[in-house]
Amino acid sequence: MHLEEPTWWYGPAGSTQTRLLAPIARIWARVAERRWHRTTPYRSTLPVICVGNFTAGGTGKTPVSAAIADLLCQLGRTPVILTRGYGGRLPGPHWVDPRLDTARDVGDEPLLHAARGPVVIARDRAAGAALIEARGSASDVIVMDDGLQNPSLAKTLTIAVVDGTRGLGNGRVMPAGPLRAGLDFQLSLVDAIVIVGGDSGSSVDRKLHDQIGSHFSKDVLTARVRPVGPEDWLTDGPVFAWAGIGSPARFFDMLRANGAHVVGEVAFPDHHMPSAIQARRLMQDASAHRATLVTTEKDAVRVRASQGDVGTLAAASQPVRIALAFDDDHGARLSTLVEKALACAP
Repeated sequence: MHLEEPTWWYGPAGSTQTRLLAPIARIWARVAERRWHRTTPYRSTLPVICVGNFTAGGTGKTPVSAAIADLLCQLGRTPVILTRGYGGRLPGPHWVDPRLDTARDVGDEPLLHAARGPVVIARDRAAGAALIEARGSASDVIVMDDGLQNPSLAKTLTIAVVDGTRGLGNGRVMPAGPLRAGLDFQLSLVDAIVIVGGDSGSSVDRKLHDQIGSHFSKDVLTARVRPVGPEDWLTDGPVFAWAGIGSPARFFDMLRANGAHVVGEVAFPDHHMPSAIQARRLMQDASAHRATLVTTEKDAVRVRASQGDVGTLAAASQPVRIALAFDDDHGARLSTLVEKALACAP
């Protein structure tokens, strides 16, 4: 379910809106828990590593899922990404073909993953897992991008991703806050937490560690996204940035932190397809500043097959490739968690 995130979700827990919506939030939380406990999950013959989040909206699941897929390849395994395919018209199960499929078919995140390895989309996650199993020895681990609260497929290892800038918001369940279910219930489902973004040692990170640590005794890891590849062009001149992801501000901040001179920025809702008018305005604004248009990889794949002004915007926009960089020894700790989970899997 996609919701526009109210700003007061990330304000004080005692706001008027939060109090008025509290009764509905309690019902939402009970329904989520009841659905979990009443569902008999499908148990795949393959290990399933789930990367999800506690809250609605973007938190950095996609780069964490990609990092885990890369880690599995380094361990000699053959991972397949399994995702719902939000925003696409195909219900699946369906093997994503980046040469033929568009974002309108399968969604933007599956196309982003498919540039790196095999991907299956399926609104029915159990059916998606069965399709991957049918592939035989060519696949030996499922990385489930999103679905922490989805009880239909049993997980071998579950990792929750938290936005290090926005955190858990007001700590309330939707619609009174951003949580998808009660926090204590969700914490009981996960084996580790990865906090993405925010400067190491900042007050936000400490607050999150304190908040989560008071309820959660397992691994809490921290990481941040960084540009990868030859990105010298980012500092060669002014850039005009646009993004339609869960946390556009994190992308804009990353550009500045890496030396880019950002002369303008436009944030759209997550998974947003720019209109022709919006595309023309972006190109006009960039031209007025004599700036290079830059966007995220996720936005780039979404507009890639577009026609008209949106197609022109796609051609004019430079995507910034990113990767996850773990703090201290946290990457090694994640590797240990994954290896132990695989060793215990059937």
